[in-house]
Amino acid sequence: MTDHTLARADEVLTQLVELIETARTLPMSSSCVVPRERTLDLLDALRDVLPPELTEARRVVTQRDRTLSEADRLAEQQLRQAHEQAEAALATAQAQARTIREAAEQQARASQAAAAAQAHELVESGRREQRQLVSADAVYQAALAEAARLRAEAEEDSRATLAAARAQADTLTSQAHGYAYATLAELVEQLQRLAATAENARDALGQPRP
Repeated sequence: MTDHTLARADEVLTQLVELIETARTLPMSSSCVVPRERTLDLLDALRDVLPPELTEARRVVTQRDRTLSEADRLAEQQLRQAHEQAEAALATAQAQARTIREAAEQQARASQAAAAAQAHELVESGRREQRQLVSADAVYQAALAEAARLRAEAEEDSRATLAAARAQADTLTSQAHGYAYATLAELVEQLQRLAATAENARDALGQPRP
């Protein structure tokens, strides 16, 4: 912009300021009345002296607005894409979490079933062992009863055998005593006969000579 153009622009602006300052004020208001034609003429003159850079500035501003609009559109598109990607990632994460949860629940159910089966087996094993122990105790009690019966029978048989042996011993002793008494009596009788025979023989021989 040249000095002349600057001077002309400053002059037009000064005239506009003076026009507004000297304008008639409306009663009871801060507004004023300016001559339209004079004001428009001054504005047209100001437009004529404005530099060409202003047109370029308008173009730049328009380009800037378009650039900002495009940037907004791209930002909105990227935001929408990011939102869609986030929703897709969220859906994928939810699906993976659901799969993991279902697998964990299935594994938990399998573990619970295995634990329940093991507990049931332990209970049944305990019951079988209890029945075996009860059966073993019954067998033991029966064995004790049988042993007691056999011992009683043995004691009874022993007492009977001992009584029979004693009776037989008494009989044999009595018979032995009788036999010995008869034998001794017979021996005494024989001895008596021998003694009598010896006495008779001695008497027959007479008294021996001196």
